[in-house]
Amino acid sequence: MELRDERPQPRRRKRSGRKKALAVLFLLLLVAALVVGALFAGSKLVDRLGGSDAQDFSGEGSGEVVVQVEPGNTAGDVADTLVEEGVVASRAAFFEVAAGDPRSTGLQPGFYRLRMEMSSAAALELLLDPTARVVGRVTIPEGRTVEQTLEALAEGTEIPLADYQAAAADPAALGLPEYAAGQLEGFLFPATYDVEPGTTAADVLTLMVDRFKQAAETVGLEEGAERLGYTPYEIVIVASLIEREVRVDDEYGQVARVVYNRLEQGIPLGIDAAVLFGVGKTAGGEVTASDLAADTPYENRRQTGLPPTPIASPGEATLAGALAPVDGDILYYVLATEDGRSFFTSDYNEFLRQRDKSRAEGIF
Repeated sequence: MELRDERPQPRRRKRSGRKKALAVLFLLLLVAALVVGALFAGSKLVDRLGGSDAQDFSGEGSGEVVVQVEPGNTAGDVADTLVEEGVVASRAAFFEVAAGDPRSTGLQPGFYRLRMEMSSAAALELLLDPTARVVGRVTIPEGRTVEQTLEALAEGTEIPLADYQAAAADPAALGLPEYAAGQLEGFLFPATYDVEPGTTAADVLTLMVDRFKQAAETVGLEEGAERLGYTPYEIVIVASLIEREVRVDDEYGQVARVVYNRLEQGIPLGIDAAVLFGVGKTAGGEVTASDLAADTPYENRRQTGLPPTPIASPGEATLAGALAPVDGDILYYVLATEDGRSFFTSDYNEFLRQRDKSRAEGIF
């Protein structure tokens, strides 16, 4: 006997032609959407990576805009910044130009003065041009006091003098070495500095102190001071005296020897630059009777020992000279020639004769 399922079976229904058409249409629309999406994504990828047909401005542009290249920026990062600031038309155009120019690997962080709507090639040329960098460049010569240094910084940058003065009033925040005992005089290192937009007065002074510490490390200040039997701070004071007194570099060691001999023998230093500093004549000049009569800690014709602070900022060569006194018993020196050379002696009468001779010849 054959067993059969006697339950009624559902009837298969055929799709109508209309529903088939809708299904096909839906499939076509889906494929079209995927194709458009792929094309859009591809165009975005080309725009991000660069392409020969990327949109670009032509010419040198107009107006002015300052853009920043930050440390670690890639060519793509720079391109994004330029597009945002309206300098170039597209990321792709700049990327393509930068990728094809080996010089772009040397692009330096900083602020650059560019123009609006420039060609990517013109923008890259300006970014590679050092003159396009926006900086306040200021040179501080050796032998300047803190007051003179702050004035020069204010003149050479866009930072007001009052800001520099306020920063200098908080020396503990500037990273001074411990042996400076919180005294800023002598520690604003003389050099050329580039001050970019956004830099604060405290940033600049900290940079100068850091540059001093670098020079101190180079000349071996702490080790050399210990070898001579002085503190690093005392060596900076000696170097500042030499800086203001000596006109010829190869005499640094001789003046250093005079200073150390006088200190060790308890003889007043007799350095006029210190006397003038004590009465506020930081620009130099002749010492007057009233200057000598002034009761200041820097009067050193009657008082023995070093002044309480440096009287100026010494350079690296002067610091090195203070650490390398020549051998000998010299105690006196006086300007002897028009080109700035001095006469050195251990004999007081010889010193007096040369002094009178130099005066008669109009040397000083």
